[in-house]
Amino acid sequence: MPSFDVVCEADMVEVKNAVEQSNKEITTRFDFKGSSAKVEQKEHELTAYADAEFQLDQVRDVLVNKLGKRKVDVRFLEDGKIEKIGGDKVKQVIKVKNGIETDDAKKIVRVIKDSKMKVQASIQGDAVRVTGAKRDDLQAAMAMLKKDVPDLPLEFNNFRD
Repeated sequence: MPSFDVVCEADMVEVKNAVEQSNKEITTRFDFKGSSAKVEQKEHELTAYADAEFQLDQVRDVLVNKLGKRKVDVRFLEDGKIEKIGGDKVKQVIKVKNGIETDDAKKIVRVIKDSKMKVQASIQGDAVRVTGAKRDDLQAAMAMLKKDVPDLPLEFNNFRD
């Protein structure tokens, strides 16, 4: 029976490349000269450092710009609160979403069931598996999910015929 998985995963290689490019741009920009502005990555967590909140916003803009150029959806980013660290320096933790949360998965299943399409959806861990009798039905379900769930950066993988 044909099926596919609906997932919400950022390409972490591209995220790493974007972080490296951001740091490279920050070190060469004139307005960051002599500052401690940078972006660090630990697994699915990015930390932006700067000397002031205004500069932190600029660091985040550089990061978002680089992510956009590398085709990483910025909806994966979840901003934390801005914290002060010694003196005037500030940092902000930015989480990179990975996997579909339970509430969002239930919403996706509800959208599919309400559409009256000839496909079934089931939650499998942090993904939603969609199965159907025909390949065309599955492709229609993909198009419908892209249109009806705009707040999540959904991807479709593991397509089996």
